[in-house]
Amino acid sequence: MPDRRQHHISSAVIATRPVAIDGVLTALAEFDNVEVYGADKGKIVIVIEGPSTGVLGDTLMRISLLDGVIAANMVFEHVEMEGNEADGQRTDAA
Repeated sequence: MPDRRQHHISSAVIATRPVAIDGVLTALAEFDNVEVYGADKGKIVIVIEGPSTGVLGDTLMRISLLDGVIAANMVFEHVEMEGNEADGQRTDAA
């Protein structure tokens, strides 16, 4: 049986002081596993990806410590199982 790895994807909302949003966006651009999907009036929507829930949680904690961040909250998490394919067809439940 092939090795099955997990890939975690999470969305999160970051609340910032409105005057600090540009600085937070600049800092988020430095994170390898974070993508910004929208920002307006002190709120930022992001997606975080990684190999485990722990990596996502650690990233969210580091974001919450950025200057200007009021709160960073995970909204949704999805887990994809990788490495469970036979002849190019997925064999895990969708």
